[in-house]
Amino acid sequence: MSRIIHPILGLPIADPNKIPLSRENLPSSEDIQNAARSLILSASGWRKVFADPSTEDTYAQWAYDRSAENSLSRTISSADAVIVAGMALVFASFIKEQCKGRAPIVLLGIDTRPTGPAIADVFARVLIGEGCSVRYLFIVPAPEIMAFAAQTTSLPLDNEAHADAFAYISASHNPPGHNGLKFGIGGGVLTGNQIAPMIAALKSFIADPDSPSRALAAISKADPRALAQCYESVAHWKRFSQSAYMLFAHRVFTDEDSLERQEEVLSAIATACEKRPLGVVAELNGSARTQSIDQDWLSALSLQTKMLNVEPGIFAHRIVPENDSLEDCRAALAEAHQENPAFMLGYVPDCDGDRGNLVYHSRMLQSAVPLEAQQVFALACLSELAYLKWKGETRPVAVVVNDATSMRIEAIAALFGAQVFRAETGEANVVACAEKLRSEGWVVRILGEGSNGGNITHPSKVRDPLSTLGSIVRLLRLGDANSGKTCFNLWLDAIGASDRYRPDYELEDIIDSLPQWATTSAFEPYAALKIASNDKVALKNAYQRLFLEEWPRMQPQLAARFGIAAWKALATIGANEQEIGSDFGASGNGGLRIVLFSHAGEARAFLWMRGSGTEPVFRIAVDIKNGSSEDEAWLRSWHTRLVMQADLLVSKAQDIVG
Repeated sequence: MSRIIHPILGLPIADPNKIPLSRENLPSSEDIQNAARSLILSASGWRKVFADPSTEDTYAQWAYDRSAENSLSRTISSADAVIVAGMALVFASFIKEQCKGRAPIVLLGIDTRPTGPAIADVFARVLIGEGCSVRYLFIVPAPEIMAFAAQTTSLPLDNEAHADAFAYISASHNPPGHNGLKFGIGGGVLTGNQIAPMIAALKSFIADPDSPSRALAAISKADPRALAQCYESVAHWKRFSQSAYMLFAHRVFTDEDSLERQEEVLSAIATACEKRPLGVVAELNGSARTQSIDQDWLSALSLQTKMLNVEPGIFAHRIVPENDSLEDCRAALAEAHQENPAFMLGYVPDCDGDRGNLVYHSRMLQSAVPLEAQQVFALACLSELAYLKWKGETRPVAVVVNDATSMRIEAIAALFGAQVFRAETGEANVVACAEKLRSEGWVVRILGEGSNGGNITHPSKVRDPLSTLGSIVRLLRLGDANSGKTCFNLWLDAIGASDRYRPDYELEDIIDSLPQWATTSAFEPYAALKIASNDKVALKNAYQRLFLEEWPRMQPQLAARFGIAAWKALATIGANEQEIGSDFGASGNGGLRIVLFSHAGEARAFLWMRGSGTEPVFRIAVDIKNGSSEDEAWLRSWHTRLVMQADLLVSKAQDIVG
């Protein structure tokens, strides 16, 4: 046996006979400790820079610096191989406990980062050596492997397609030299309670002086024949995965379980798109979505399509789909619209393909324009709530968002009689909150992290660009536009602006009708503060003292500018949000949101902060009703100054103690 090549893509998968760790290159315990210092562990994912640029001096061509995080090296260091082996051992122990008395079956996938195959090789070897059966999908977007897992987990044990869990190798929107792991059962990632013991076990493994030899033994246990079968079956299982994803995506889009009802909705949209054509530019940036159902799904709705940057792993720009990363799509949409006015939308996913931000053609500007992440989520919420009303939903409806989502969502939801619930930032937290509400009788059709863009549409448990596109397409094409019987009509009726309707309405008309809020973009540099203190509770307590000292001086200015008279502090921890009085530190390592109210008790703005769970930064944001960009900058400047002053106080105190 030798290196196995993907039969369709021509990309190397792995060599079953080449063990990626040996006694000759075994790292020391100190090497592993040093390599683990940058490791970030949370329910949202385990991440670090895995690329080893010492073996191949290649960097992303669009990067501003030549650092390991931008390296396109395909190799990982021996110390990182030990850490990956530890991750696999911890996960194997977890899933074997869940499947007592039988061999667990695990779905394994990667995005298109260069280090994905090397990490997957270590991971698969350890799982197989620990008695697990591995179904390796190779390159697959996160929503696809999770949709596949949702369906295979629910199958009977004697069904050959049954699987018990998934492990997905990705670092989402981080630069290409980063990588990491996400774990899940069914269609969603593990909860914070499930992942916490695994994190503790991994830390124990890393601290063990014998971890190098333990990792070598674990990697060496796998039978090369079992590995070869695993690697040679990637195309087989990927076909199963894509089929399952297509069926699941149709169910999500239509909100119908019956195949007959799904077909009715799909046909209605397709017919509308044939009568009034709609085109979409998909700029996939070499992401995992290059190996998924996007083209087929869009075409099935009779949408015209133009696909760009579809070679897996060839990144045309930064991985995060924000700001400059939308320029290729914007330019392509402008050109496509000039040639064919039907082209009105475009999207750009991140590397694992669970998020896609949008650009649209502006009739007023006569140009293609990017949409802000908060706008994308607001439009998706509007669409899904209008769709529920269209279908005649009578049960109580809820929307679940993360703590940094604009309060524009409360304004939209209230007009449809829906209630908004907030959870701590982190997809697992939002999903857990939604599941709890459903168990209490709520209909939770849409949820997500408005600050990050994209949305999660039930029954999915992960963001998906196809869900976002589906929401927008349905808003634009469902119903009879000529007779004024569309979801957009329902929205205009709700805001008392029925006279604004026009049969040839476009996305810009819907955007112009949204409640106006100015919100900090989560992906601007000033939204991710570099702080010195590592004690987030102490930082929030120091912020509290400064805030309370400054409130009497700032309140008159806030009143004059925004009509603000009072404040209330709320903590988001896990799946819950609660008031915490003036004890800001009670938010712990979770989110802290200070809502600012008018004399009449109307929420007019908020200040938000939280330490990132996946990056070494402290995130902040502000949100203002009817605010301008100048208003956002003014309020954010005050908020930032308080955070940085608090950080200085805490870091000085830590230096004195140290």
